[in-house]
Amino acid sequence: MNKKLIKEDLYEAVNGEWTEQAEIPADKPATGGFQDLVDEIDDLLITETKKMSADPATIPNDLMREYIAYFNLANDYEKRDQDGATPLLPLLEKVASLSNLTELNDQLADWLLAGLPLPFGIDVDADMKNTKINALFAAAPGLILPDKTYYQKDHPQAPQLLAIFKEMTVKLFTLAGYDADKAAKIATEALEYDQLLAPYVKSAEENADYSKMYNPESGEAFTKHSTQLNLRQLLIDVIGELPEKIIVTEPKFFAALDELVNPTVFPKLKSWMLVMTINALTGYLSEEFRQTGGIYSRALSGAPEARPQEKAAYYLAAGRFDQIVGDYYGKKYFGEQAKKDVEQMVQQMITVYQDRLSNNNWLSQATREKAILKLSTLGVHVGYPEKIPTIYTQFNVTTAEAGGTLLSNALEFSHLKRKDNFSKWNQPVERDEWEMSADTVNAYYHPFRNIIVFPAAILQAPFYSLEQSSSQNFGGIGAVIAHEISHAFDNNGALFDEYGNLNNWWTEADQNQFQTLADQMIAEFNGLEIAGGKVNGKLTVSENIADAGGLSCALEAAKKDPAVDLEGFFINWATIWRMKARQEYTQLLLSVDVHAPNKLRANVQVQNLADFHQTFDIKPGDPMFLAPEKRVQIW
Repeated sequence: MNKKLIKEDLYEAVNGEWTEQAEIPADKPATGGFQDLVDEIDDLLITETKKMSADPATIPNDLMREYIAYFNLANDYEKRDQDGATPLLPLLEKVASLSNLTELNDQLADWLLAGLPLPFGIDVDADMKNTKINALFAAAPGLILPDKTYYQKDHPQAPQLLAIFKEMTVKLFTLAGYDADKAAKIATEALEYDQLLAPYVKSAEENADYSKMYNPESGEAFTKHSTQLNLRQLLIDVIGELPEKIIVTEPKFFAALDELVNPTVFPKLKSWMLVMTINALTGYLSEEFRQTGGIYSRALSGAPEARPQEKAAYYLAAGRFDQIVGDYYGKKYFGEQAKKDVEQMVQQMITVYQDRLSNNNWLSQATREKAILKLSTLGVHVGYPEKIPTIYTQFNVTTAEAGGTLLSNALEFSHLKRKDNFSKWNQPVERDEWEMSADTVNAYYHPFRNIIVFPAAILQAPFYSLEQSSSQNFGGIGAVIAHEISHAFDNNGALFDEYGNLNNWWTEADQNQFQTLADQMIAEFNGLEIAGGKVNGKLTVSENIADAGGLSCALEAAKKDPAVDLEGFFINWATIWRMKARQEYTQLLLSVDVHAPNKLRANVQVQNLADFHQTFDIKPGDPMFLAPEKRVQIW
């Protein structure tokens, strides 16, 4: 590596040669550090899945036995092709047979539990102001285009994307036996209904502000949002009573519900429900359905091909049995030595964070003490969870011999999962339950539970390896660990206290100073150009705050090692972010992703650090130089 190039562009100096040689797989929108690990784990688990399928005696337990049975259904494309549209037709007929809203009302709860499309969503999650107990949430539906901003006049991609979606949808309905004119009418009306929804739905930027999610209403008040839908009976049917409280995440949407659900727009609503039904389920049908149903998503990502059949089958099965497969992977491939080493790194990071909070020069004493208290109660999970949720014991596959199809099993499991979810209403929150499986190459902080989780899959090179130096590991997994800790104190996480409750524990002066610093981070990224688009500083601010805190804390931890190697630290930081993506995918991420583009994550954050400038002798005039007064530092 030419270290002089680092003065110009750290990311390109470290990853430029790799980028030139890397090839994006035909079925993927991107390749790179994270994706390479995903591919390795996929290949490993697909190989093991096929071995178990071929030799059932090697299946380690009953839960994995059901996973293999489901994979076998998914991977039997000959049977799927023979069945064609047949498994789907009863669902389409269920929607098509509706003649008015009264008929929908009569089966509203069954509709919700079956996962059929509705112009709103009801779910259960921790009450944001009392996170020991699960509460009911109401949300708006998703839109057909990726984000509300795509519906603005003169959006460059929207007309082409809508045309692709419509053409694909018409083809899907013709595959299901509809004549072309009827299919075109349904698709047109569905898109018109989608256009009606758009003004009332939040954008990705608006959704990125967690504080605006908490809009509690009484159950009685909520039922009055619609004069057409019997929301009272729906709530009673799914949780057994009218709740005292329901948390409405998008109040503007529910205030407009009568405009969106009424006899006049019912024909368009019905077409929208038909379109959403068929589009959601193509991956469980014949190969022709699967290929056709992926046209729109491939247009969004730029990937020219669908996943290979075997890999698609694996993704369906591993997605449904995620905690089962993750448990198998974690126990088999994640060693005790690595677990202890990573847990030690987490504690080092917590110690560094505590020191930095104790010595913070812009927080008041009262806020500092609350921040340190929150840090001291942070839950830490490494590798894989202690137990698998009991819902997985209910996933018993009905084989083809017994009359089951891939779709019938998928629908049954989905129904069981929804019933299980609603049964948790008003029950204690299971704080230790994971939302990622152990074979996931990622990590997360959960603000409602004040926990950080590091699945086994991410705990390998280049993020972490017993063969890498301490400094390299701190530049990789150390920065990821501290990033997740930082989320407890980003613009969203900082709204939640040590119990995960939405509770302002800041003084007004501290809050104002924090907002000033957050605004500096917004400005540092806002408008940066990449792949023909520009970064939205507000959309990405929480992740950028976490990156900045994560990198600076990992750097401090690395410097405590007598054998510190800051070149290795910064080079591995840049290495983990390497990514080669199709332009369509990058432009999509700029619109909807709360993370900044990988290249900018690598380059911008290091410019905020004096140690980076000193390590590589970066001076005024060098492209990577940032004047000290412009450097943004929060944590």
